Amino acid sequence: MKILITGGNNAKALKLMKAFPSHFVLLADYGDVPGIVTENYAFTSLGKLNQDSIAHLLLNFCITEAIDCIIPLHNYEVEPLAKSAVLFGEYGIQVLTPPADSLLNYISLEKTNYVNYAVFIQGECIFASSAEIFIKQNEELNGVFGYNNSNDDLKLLTI
Repeated sequence: MKILITGGNNAKALKLMKAFPSHFVLLADYGDVPGIVTENYAFTSLGKLNQDSIAHLLLNFCITEAIDCIIPLHNYEVEPLAKSAVLFGEYGIQVLTPPADSLLNYISLEKTNYVNYAVFIQGECIFASSAEIFIKQNEELNGVFGYNNSNDDLKLLTI
């Protein structure tokens, strides 16, 4: 599986690679990005940032690069991608965000640096940085969520 993580120039994106040890991870960001390619991951540029057409830009990129799954980390990408998830799905690309109509439940209104993060796919936790065991959650729990303690409300991890 080929996974695209946006915000590739940020340390949070690098930490996420631990969650996908058996997949190829493409760390991408806007503007200048170091040109590093290894067997398990690579860095690449998404080109010039245009927030007005972010979903279109990312869909074209995903199709061109044969991406199977996209994890948006920039806060300005989350809503457009959640609203476009069905379109991405038609091309076989999974968007890891909660549904657009429930995003507000998972977005933190303040900038928070979480100690831990967990990756959920349709309510199933596939990775937790602090080795917590999360039982099956609501299927809308889809994406990377930050938390400090296991009993905290999970919030989308964004930069």
